[in-house]
Amino acid sequence: MNTNPKNSILKTENLNIGYPGKKSGVLIAENLNIEINPAELVAVIGINGIGKSTLLRTLSGVQPALSGKIRIDGKELEKLDALSQASLISLVLTGQPVSKNLSVFELVALGRQPYTNWIGRLTKKDLRQIKKALSLVDIENLEQQKCYELSDGQMQKALIARALTQDTPLVILDEPTTHLDLYHKAYVLKLLKKLTQKTNKAIVFASHEINLALQLCDKIILMQKDKLISGSPKDLVRFDELEKVFPPDLIFFDKQSASFKIKT
Repeated sequence: MNTNPKNSILKTENLNIGYPGKKSGVLIAENLNIEINPAELVAVIGINGIGKSTLLRTLSGVQPALSGKIRIDGKELEKLDALSQASLISLVLTGQPVSKNLSVFELVALGRQPYTNWIGRLTKKDLRQIKKALSLVDIENLEQQKCYELSDGQMQKALIARALTQDTPLVILDEPTTHLDLYHKAYVLKLLKKLTQKTNKAIVFASHEINLALQLCDKIILMQKDKLISGSPKDLVRFDELEKVFPPDLIFFDKQSASFKIKT
């Protein structure tokens, strides 16, 4: 679905992603054209090793693109300094090192680093933003607990709160439901959906929880070996794109229930 580029939070043009090398480098995916708008929850799906994490790292500026353009809120990503990038994109990576001796409040407060002075002093505005983020993810009662005291689900909510505290139009998460049981996987993804509606932020995440993503997301980015397809869950079902995700010997997509099932 085409939208006005001025309204898009993230837009790529003929983006090639991979790893540069002395000779030809490693090309993971090419000619990627993606558009993501405010208040959209977007899942990046595909089989293991297809390049989901590489795509997210490239979109967030952690890894350089091989070629093509990435625009965040209309600004070219490669032309932005680190501070400018941090005011546009907040990032939650799987296995991101975090000191477990920090309190939840201290962890969430780290999201204000792009805006604090050189000694990191929090202003009243910073404190309001931290309190708001804690409230949005419903962990106000945990703010004085140490991170090592948290469950995996609580820790994930604290990391999401830190990203919200950074107050960027785009939030990117890599596998936000790793190590969670089914209930908490659904809880976290439903929380992300609620946050897009309450904050108008665009939230993009990579996930293997495809059935949950199909129920909750506004848009799906499906990565395949030879192409990338972006559209609403209904569009991907209608055009039979999801039937091509996995080899047909074990898993199949059931259009009636709009979910993946195991062959029995």
